[in-house]
Amino acid sequence: MPTSLPADPRQLSIHDYTYQLPPERIAPEPLPQRDQSRLLVYRQGVIQDQTFQGLPAELPTDALLVFNDTKVVRARLFCHKPTGGLIELFCLEPVAPHRAIEPAMQQTGECVWKCLVGNGKRWKSGPVTLEFTAQGHAATLTAERQETADGYSLIRFRWEPAALPFAEVLRGAGHLPLPPYLNREDTDVDAIRYQTVYAAQEGAVAAPTAGLHFSNQVLADLAQRGIQSVRVTLHVGAGTFQPVKADRMDGHAMHGEPISISAAVLRQLLAHAPRPIVAVGTTSLRSLESLYWLGVQAAQGQLTGDIVPHVGQWQPYEPGSKLATAASLQALLDFMLEQQLDTLHATTQLLIAPGYRFRVIQGLITNFHQPESTLLLLVAALVGPGWRQVYEHALANGYRFLSYGDSSLLLP
Repeated sequence: MPTSLPADPRQLSIHDYTYQLPPERIAPEPLPQRDQSRLLVYRQGVIQDQTFQGLPAELPTDALLVFNDTKVVRARLFCHKPTGGLIELFCLEPVAPHRAIEPAMQQTGECVWKCLVGNGKRWKSGPVTLEFTAQGHAATLTAERQETADGYSLIRFRWEPAALPFAEVLRGAGHLPLPPYLNREDTDVDAIRYQTVYAAQEGAVAAPTAGLHFSNQVLADLAQRGIQSVRVTLHVGAGTFQPVKADRMDGHAMHGEPISISAAVLRQLLAHAPRPIVAVGTTSLRSLESLYWLGVQAAQGQLTGDIVPHVGQWQPYEPGSKLATAASLQALLDFMLEQQLDTLHATTQLLIAPGYRFRVIQGLITNFHQPESTLLLLVAALVGPGWRQVYEHALANGYRFLSYGDSSLLLP
């Protein structure tokens, strides 16, 4: 453990953010009931054990909860060569004719996606196919590899009936992309439980797992207590599982992910200040903090109507704006109004690590993350050295870890 933090998170060593995670502590399956998972409450350095059903009573009564309403798509496709060999295609992000998730999911006839290819060395040339059922009718998907670079391939998909949107192709032909550490195939249970009950916007290839604990009953209890909520969208990418291989963080390239937020939500965030805002999951947190940095760009006249706004990995750590949070969010809202945008679509590579100063959120609901991961860096940035106390307590008291594991409420 470092004796002191470097002034710049780029100098951090990921090896200082690790712990021993026994394999048997990784939850292989969800519990029978979502809200029966355990909840570790960390409030100003004090830890309490709860169940997730008790979350509403643990939150500040004037808190605003922010949910990520992304929906996991069935992004794994098992195709066959003419000889019968199996080729796995893991759809990561659309390339053509649309790069944005929403129109790409509604594309008909054919499209190109960036994919990971399993058994790729056995796929020399020619198309691979997959027969499936969509909307009660027989359908066929054909995939051809166009080019390969940096471990990824561009795959051109064509399908019949051509009138089917690609979203229906994935629903009929695909499998849920469970986290690789679960090391098993998806089941009918996963089809329900690897989605949040409020999932709405298709496009993620991994679940925003903090939200998996919320049941309709917990949501009703929150409403009854008068705890308000809003929804943003960040489509979680496969990069969320990308290990940090560099010795120092300046050698790690953070994955980018698309985010969407409505003008109405921005107004709610502005109206709620200075009362606490609690993010449900690291993806909601990254979305909210990214809004601040987009607002800085708007205030500095860096946003234009013809380029998709983007938050860079190191933007918060460069010498720059000391803009107040409300002023930043208002500048972003003003930009949306000038551009006549009901919804802002942007991308973020924001890396939150110790040394980061939070502008928007005051608390976080999150699961327990892998050692030496960027998600653990985010937790350490929020609670400081107390992250070790949280994880040591969870390990010593039988908490279940990772995507299907238990939860924590961090109120530093």
